[in-house]
Amino acid sequence: MQIGVAYSEPGQQIWLNIEVPDESTVADGIERSGILKQFPHIDLTAQKVGVFGRLVKLDAALKPGDRVEIYRGIIADPETVPRKDMADD
Repeated sequence: MQIGVAYSEPGQQIWLNIEVPDESTVADGIERSGILKQFPHIDLTAQKVGVFGRLVKLDAALKPGDRVEIYRGIIADPETVPRKDMADD
């Protein structure tokens, strides 16, 4: 079945469409994508993952067409960052 794997960081985004066996899990899809080789600093024991914006565990089963997302931690507290309104542009 075909799935997508997405990851982004400042200045770089990647979205891969790959084939995985029918019984694959989220962890299987991430491993098979090769994204961990491209971004060796990704730590799946610490970073959250999701499918279409919904948090899931690494052992969650995949369905055809799923988009697996690897999330980075928030590095700025939204409460302390000045808001930029659209009107300021």
